[in-house]
Amino acid sequence: MTDKFEQISLKTGFMKHNGGVLFRQISENHYEFKSTITKNHLNSAGVTHGGYLAALIDAGSGSAAHRSAEPSPCVTISLDLKFISTSKIGDEIIGRVKILKKTKTLVFLFCELKCNDEIIASANGIWKILKSRITNS
Repeated sequence: MTDKFEQISLKTGFMKHNGGVLFRQISENHYEFKSTITKNHLNSAGVTHGGYLAALIDAGSGSAAHRSAEPSPCVTISLDLKFISTSKIGDEIIGRVKILKKTKTLVFLFCELKCNDEIIASANGIWKILKSRITNS
């Protein structure tokens, strides 16, 4: 329920190291995230590495799962990815997440990644809602 994206990669880690992820909530069950492809995200063929797209989907979808289950953190149980098309350096990738169902312990969702209004990947995922907060030590 905001028009503005916020940077969610604030702590040191993989996604911050790779440029971060911008995120926003659209409605109770819809979220968006985005990232811009840089040289570091490319594979040897010169297109965005599938591993980076998988990590981006996991981070953006995981953030949506967590927001839907707040204040409890969530962890990925399964993530079924489909790679459909490619993207390249300078492209802005936008992910759209729809929470399909939430129980007391699980979040089920669907995610699409788009580049220039073309679907480049999609995913179905299940996240486990943890009972206690995770602390970093």
